[in-house]
Amino acid sequence: MGTGDNGRHNVIDLTQEMKDAVNNALTDKVPCILATASPDGKPGVGFRGSMMAYDNSSLAYWERTFRRSAENVLANPHVVILYRNPQTRTAWKFFGRAEVHTDGAVRDDVMNRVVQAELDRDPDRKGAAVVVRLDRIESMAGEILMSVDE
Repeated sequence: MGTGDNGRHNVIDLTQEMKDAVNNALTDKVPCILATASPDGKPGVGFRGSMMAYDNSSLAYWERTFRRSAENVLANPHVVILYRNPQTRTAWKFFGRAEVHTDGAVRDDVMNRVVQAELDRDPDRKGAAVVVRLDRIESMAGEILMSVDE
């Protein structure tokens, strides 16, 4: 993996620690928090118990309600996901662009990987998969750990 002159990674490649932490966040009682913004800049924030490491450079979650967060993501795909576990003193901010998948293979793949407790809250499976293609990961102090050069 290449690094820039500052020693940071110039690609996103989630560490195994990050993947395990996000994938177990609900079980560990520290669900991830999703921050969105409406087209006119009004912020929105909410817990996402279904958050998962989708691949080495993306997170994903199951959007079952299609309320404000989904509306915001459709209008403004720039999001931030916060993971924080006070017991392990581990925390990251994941920045990226959200893609909503209402049908197809990606939707099915995410749905099949969602933790059962969250999927049970959508018994008719009317939700959609949201994949967040990451472009930056920061520590809680704002140190850039990984970023994609644009």
